[in-house]
Amino acid sequence: MYIAAVILSALLALFSLAAGAPKVQLKGDVPEGLVAKGLSSGLVRFIGLSEVAAAVALVAGIWWQPLGIAAATGMVILLLGAITYHAKWGDYADSSSRKAATAPVVFCLLSVATAGTLAASL
Repeated sequence: MYIAAVILSALLALFSLAAGAPKVQLKGDVPEGLVAKGLSSGLVRFIGLSEVAAAVALVAGIWWQPLGIAAATGMVILLLGAITYHAKWGDYADSSSRKAATAPVVFCLLSVATAGTLAASL
């Protein structure tokens, strides 16, 4: 079970870092789109910092599982907020934005699986 936990933690950490870095820097289409839809630049940067911190904690959680479990659980909460945000803007009903809006759903499931495997590997 530990090998699965390491693989899932690494995948989730890579996703989290890749998603968070542009938001921290406020560069790219995603941060601009979030600001255009009404989020403040400070909130976008905070979300990005949360994602980057989760990536660091997930990597450290490979050696100390309680930290990894906390980071994966935090990612679940963050991604549930993203899913709610996309639902509010009707992105799941719009075929042009559905692909981008589906990513938080997939990664929320990955976060749940990561937390579960880390807990099982204790």
